[in-house]
Amino acid sequence: MGDQALNLVSCMLATAGGPAPDAGGSNVVQLYTFIIVGITFALYIGIAIWARAGSTKEFYVAGTGVPPLANGMATAADWMSAASFISMAGIISFAGYFGSVYLMGWTGGYVLLALLLAPYLRKFGKFTVPDFVGERYYSQVARIVAVFCAIFISFTYVAGQMRGVGVVFSRFLEVDITLGVIIGMTIVFFYAVLGGMKGITYTQVAQYCVLIFAFLVPAFAISFIITGNAIPQLGFGGDLKDEPGVAMLERLDQLNTDLGFQEYTAVPESFLEHAPGKKSGLDVFMITAALMLGTAGLPHVIIRFYTVPRVRDARISAGWALLFIALLYTSAPAVGAFARTNLIEETRNAYYSAQIAEQVGETAVPEWFRKWEGTGLLAWVDKNGDNRIQYTAYEPTITVTDESGEEVVVSGRIDLKDRRPLEDEEGETIPGPNGEIQYAAWEELSEAQQEALSQRNPENGLAANELYIDQDIMVLANPEIARLSPLVIALVAAGGLAAALSTAAGLLLVVSTAISHDLLKRWLAPDIGERGELIAARVAAAFAVCVAGYLGINPPGFVAEVVAFAFGLAASSFFPAIILGVFSKRVNREGAVAGMVVGIAFTAAYIIYFKFVNPSANTPENWWLGISPEGIGTLGMLVNIAVTLAVSAVTPPPPKEIQDFIEEIRVPRGAGEAHAH
Repeated sequence: MGDQALNLVSCMLATAGGPAPDAGGSNVVQLYTFIIVGITFALYIGIAIWARAGSTKEFYVAGTGVPPLANGMATAADWMSAASFISMAGIISFAGYFGSVYLMGWTGGYVLLALLLAPYLRKFGKFTVPDFVGERYYSQVARIVAVFCAIFISFTYVAGQMRGVGVVFSRFLEVDITLGVIIGMTIVFFYAVLGGMKGITYTQVAQYCVLIFAFLVPAFAISFIITGNAIPQLGFGGDLKDEPGVAMLERLDQLNTDLGFQEYTAVPESFLEHAPGKKSGLDVFMITAALMLGTAGLPHVIIRFYTVPRVRDARISAGWALLFIALLYTSAPAVGAFARTNLIEETRNAYYSAQIAEQVGETAVPEWFRKWEGTGLLAWVDKNGDNRIQYTAYEPTITVTDESGEEVVVSGRIDLKDRRPLEDEEGETIPGPNGEIQYAAWEELSEAQQEALSQRNPENGLAANELYIDQDIMVLANPEIARLSPLVIALVAAGGLAAALSTAAGLLLVVSTAISHDLLKRWLAPDIGERGELIAARVAAAFAVCVAGYLGINPPGFVAEVVAFAFGLAASSFFPAIILGVFSKRVNREGAVAGMVVGIAFTAAYIIYFKFVNPSANTPENWWLGISPEGIGTLGMLVNIAVTLAVSAVTPPPPKEIQDFIEEIRVPRGAGEAHAH
């Protein structure tokens, strides 16, 4: 009976709601997406109106009256950004075993935050992270340093979230990315400006329900279709439904090796064979630690623990959040593996032209292939002119002499940053003979260069790679690749928007409170009244939304790279300041300020040098101690702690009232009520 029910649900998910995407269902997908996204957006606005903030306490910390269960859901939504929903499984689908670095780093960071920081920050009873830093270290300078760290980290993240909103709108609703970002800005403006933390919290509860449902429904369906087990965590390690006795991961390993890639489940000798440059075990450890320490220091997540009534509730809500986060994070490896398996089987040696495929009796690429090609997140170059998709690990290169006489290495790779379509003199795109997008980076090469870059690998006969896929499409395209119902495809689009908007709202509130409370109320205008501060908070939130929208529409060329910058900055600034502030009575303001400044400066200088000033030197041979820019935040954190302790040791200790207060914060006594604001 159970198997019959699963089969019935599987069939409904695969066919319900109209024709499959390859059977003229593109308009159906768009219609369903409009309906589902419209309903969810109306829900978010309705909640914002219902939960609008009437005081600064409601605007900043939702009146400290959010139940632990609801706060756990809101924390999970705040935590699981577009990176978790869209990118996590995508990273794993391409990196295989190495994807565990992100799973361990991000989830481990949350455990650190929940166990070491959340209860103590709640008992401290302040509105913001800069508030804690300023009060604990009895220093306006420390507060201002923390404010600028919070603003920089928040804007770094929010640019990516808003861009993600634009990409989802562009693909599924077929509107311009700019218009998509503006629509997302409008929705966030409503519930961030009107409701503050109170509106954001209850909106995030709804957004968590949308995003987790959108992530798990296709995961259940695809797991059952491939393995016969609807639980992805179990199906992931089980046998293929159509080939009993053949493990799913065994098939994926074989598919990978057939295309010249390393086995999906193998642990590379250098641990990271998939990315440019080899990384040592030390570097992998430092990256994992930087992700953990950086995420534990992210201000938009820390602030969530100020919203519950009691310190005990902070612990309980942290436990709920961990459970809610685990639902997605334990499913991500399975989703990544299923997506890669289906992608390879759907595209390998398929013809781009449906007409040619029909003439020779072969398969053509599905409709979703062309749709994603139009977004620029998937690119195909017919290097050998056979009209078939060649997806392999082999990327031939040639050495040429440039105009200055320097020898440079040229490949046929079409990078995401250089997917410029071939255009005529009037700026019109010139399509290929079968309607495919032609890329200037390839077409501008000479015929001799193109021929040299199209040769097969002389060692094993592998064709030159022709397919370039951005890992971020794997979750969004997964239901289409698996030929699920248009209804499921639309649901995933709504889930991606929910993940991006929930995190964007939390980040924007950090900026708003940093400006209105930490800069204005605590420094520039201490006599401002409650009403004036609330107006300032809303104006600051509106300003932050506009800046975020601008960054989404015009993303700086280095947005992807500065993700490491944000993690490193959080790890080398906030985390040491908070952890030492809670667990050491001897650390004083001089030590904390010196530590934050030195830690930030060291980390920023290292990343800026290798990412922006001299990117050609960004190789393991040139890294200090073999530590990459992605992992340097861990070293920055250690430098911060060392400087903080050294300076504190040679300067006067904190005042007695601060030491007594720290002692009180660290013990459970009196944990029923947080300290007054």
